Amino acid sequence: MSAIAGPTTATVEGDQLRRSGTKTANKTGRRRRRNQSIRTGISAIIIVVWCLAPFYWMIVSSFRDVGYTFDTTPWFTHFTFDNYVTALSTNLGNHLGLALLNSLIIGGVTTVVCLLFGIFAAYALARLDFRFKGIVMGVILGASMFPGVALLTPLFQLFTNWGWIGTYQALILPDISFALPLTVYTLTSFFREMPWDLEEAARIDGCTPAQAFRKIILPLAAPAVFTTAILAFIASWNEYLIASQLTTDATQTVTVAIAGFTGSQPHQEPYTAVMAAGVVVTIPLVILVLIFQRRIVAGLTAGGVKG
Repeated sequence: MSAIAGPTTATVEGDQLRRSGTKTANKTGRRRRRNQSIRTGISAIIIVVWCLAPFYWMIVSSFRDVGYTFDTTPWFTHFTFDNYVTALSTNLGNHLGLALLNSLIIGGVTTVVCLLFGIFAAYALARLDFRFKGIVMGVILGASMFPGVALLTPLFQLFTNWGWIGTYQALILPDISFALPLTVYTLTSFFREMPWDLEEAARIDGCTPAQAFRKIILPLAAPAVFTTAILAFIASWNEYLIASQLTTDATQTVTVAIAGFTGSQPHQEPYTAVMAAGVVVTIPLVILVLIFQRRIVAGLTAGGVKG
């Protein structure tokens, strides 16, 4: 009879306590996840506002009449397109259109050259074993640590002797020296995370090393290559210090052109026209990022998870 007796009082109470504890733990877990989601959302909103507020104010100021330059109203008032007309007009000595073309040429050539050399250098550093590889990587990273102001005087003297002042190559070569170490370092980190099995399988199927690199490695590295290209282009696009000393009116970049802006009012700093020029200069970068945003995100997160 004792073998078929029902559960004791202690057993029932134990089951109830376990169920109660489980419910409490579930509620606590849900509350913790909800609070974490709220904190994450608030943090994201603060970061977005912090990053976009200056750009929003630039847009608002670019459409504001010059007589209300210092108006602190946080929305569009005294709306006008005159600032964009002033920014793009050459009658006042502003050459923003030519500067945009110059920056596109310089940034495009710099990006292509950095990728051409950076991809092969990064692949060699990641895949091949050779003596002094660590020293080579250290030299590449060390080259990117020299401040531009320390290089300005030697570059100016050198390019003056060569007759390069006011030419494209006088800006492209220094930009390459700044962007190439970043390209090599970024791509090296990505190539190190790629599995050897893919390349070995291609070699077994009859591919030469060059064919395996071109048909297998490069397509897989496309996200990182696009990300690196965007970073190199933006670095060249935003460079000002060297461009301010080595350019002429015919080769000045957008950063130099905006710094030398003149407005429609004499003896008055053209803040609203500068804001309009800033919006015009930012548009190509925004379009570029929007077009390649998926590849950029994939490149930034590549190598973050092993497996």
